[in-house]
Amino acid sequence: MAKTDKSAVIAELTEDFRGAGATIVTEYRGLSVTSMKALRRSLGGTNKYSVAKNTLMRIAAKNAGVEISDELLKGPSAVAFINGDPIDAAKSLRDFAKENPALVIKGGIYEGKSVTTEEIMKLANLESREVLLAKLAGAMKGSLAKAARVFDALRIKLEAGAPAAAPQAADTSVVQAEAEAQPVAEAAPEAEAEVTAAENSAEPEAQA
Repeated sequence: MAKTDKSAVIAELTEDFRGAGATIVTEYRGLSVTSMKALRRSLGGTNKYSVAKNTLMRIAAKNAGVEISDELLKGPSAVAFINGDPIDAAKSLRDFAKENPALVIKGGIYEGKSVTTEEIMKLANLESREVLLAKLAGAMKGSLAKAARVFDALRIKLEAGAPAAAPQAADTSVVQAEAEAQPVAEAAPEAEAEVTAAENSAEPEAQA
């Protein structure tokens, strides 16, 4: 490879290392060209799967400020630069490796730290961001629906109780009016008796 070509490859890889949220190093020995194309498709358009010499990978990683173990860059290596969801990418690589044993996941860099093959497999077994968001949305929808049912039940209860409150208030007014009228009713016979007595005492005077 010409020096200018090497410089161009290093520059491109350096940008890939800088821009990637995660990188996964694999060994692709034995994979056909067709399989490599299928692997790139499975990773999706936001991610990049690059094959280059280990020496160029080391230089590019160093230029990007990424520490990558020499153990990872042994043998024919290819790096998956993850710009999308790292969980989805890890799942894609895991599933592809199951169907194509020639692909070996050796390790990588995630959130600025070196990760082993086992840790990448654990990452692949996690639920993806989309699934978690869907579950969260479902939970929120369920909570909102439950809250709506509670508010509806409360509203119906209040509306049903409002007419019942009016007669109760009316009954209270009637009872109060009856209580106020009772002394007047009780005093009426006494007043009538006094009037009758006064009339009786006045009759002799009139006759005289």
